[in-house]
Amino acid sequence: MEGPMTLDAVCVPAEDAVAREIEGEIIIVPLWAGIGDARGGLRTLNPAGQAIRQKLGGQQRLRGVASLLADEFAAPLALLENGVPGFASGMAQREILAAKGQGKGIDQ
Repeated sequence: MEGPMTLDAVCVPAEDAVAREIEGEIIIVPLWAGIGDARGGLRTLNPAGQAIRQKLGGQQRLRGVASLLADEFAAPLALLENGVPGFASGMAQREILAAKGQGKGIDQ
C-alpha cells in the first residue's frame, strides 16, 4: 500500500516476516533481509507496538483496533486513532505488515 494508512485500512502481518517472542519482547525477522540490506534487519516492538500488532489479524479496520486498545488500556480513543495508522504505515513501509484492503465487508 502506498501512502499513509487510514482508519479504514485492514492489515495483517506480512507473510515474509517472522515474529518471535524472546524474554517478553517481540522480535521481527524479515525473511527477505540480506547482509548489508539497508531495509532489512531485526526489529523489536515496544509494549504499545506489541499491543497493536497482536490485534492486526485482517479481520477489522484499524479504527476497530484503535477502539479495542482504547477500551483495553482506558486510553483516549482520539490518541489511538492517530497512533495506530501511523504505526501501521511505518510497519508497512518496512514490509513487515501488509495492507489487506480498505475494509470493504470487514467489521469495524
